[in-house]
Amino acid sequence: MPATLLDIADGVARLTLNRPERHNSLVPALLDSLNADLDRIVTSDDIRAVVLQAAGRSFSTGGDVAGFQAVPRSERRTYAAGLVGSLNRAILALLGLRVPVIGRIHGPLTGGALGFLLACDLAVITPQAFIQPYYTEVGFSPDGGWTAMLPARIGTQQAREIQLLNRRITAVEAVQLGLATTLAEPDSLDSTIEGWLMELRSKQPGSIARTKRLLAVDCAAGLQAEQQQFLEQIDSAEAEAGMARFLAKSA
Repeated sequence: MPATLLDIADGVARLTLNRPERHNSLVPALLDSLNADLDRIVTSDDIRAVVLQAAGRSFSTGGDVAGFQAVPRSERRTYAAGLVGSLNRAILALLGLRVPVIGRIHGPLTGGALGFLLACDLAVITPQAFIQPYYTEVGFSPDGGWTAMLPARIGTQQAREIQLLNRRITAVEAVQLGLATTLAEPDSLDSTIEGWLMELRSKQPGSIARTKRLLAVDCAAGLQAEQQQFLEQIDSAEAEAGMARFLAKSA
């Protein structure tokens, strides 16, 4: 089963994270597939919008903790360098698209998967969904834009509090903070997105592209700094013990 799915029809690219049995947690195969799909989208002149969605009960639970633990500790930095590097590449590719990116957030979104939401121009979220960092719980260092992008969106103090205390952001709060555009029940997600797509079809693509370019925040250096700190933390004894505790609790 492919780790991501790409369907292009009527000028809309629907990009689906497709690892539902593992809550679309991030592993090299998923990120490699995602980046290949994004490369195809970037080179297509027929796409007017991208919808980023996910299969299963969760949108994405971020880095696969079991995947990290399965890698020998001596090789964990190498594994993490590839994984976080691929995640950063995907985030920057989404941010750099000339067309609108719409997020369809129907379930939990945790860890580094936040970067996907932060790269969306519009996002609809269900009341059952939530956002949570988990880094201080597991013993990892933040990635996915939690420090490189989130403070600019919600303020540094709130970003600190949420991450240090591992506080959950409810769907309602996500809209209030500007992380998502609107709230919708699960059976209204697609109609909300279709409404936006209809409106966007009447807008001028060159104007959209330039608006996105002017609103873009240069976060490449921040994402690179996150990657470096992640590598320095991932093979620590603290991370080793944290992963064991987290996986035992999740079992």
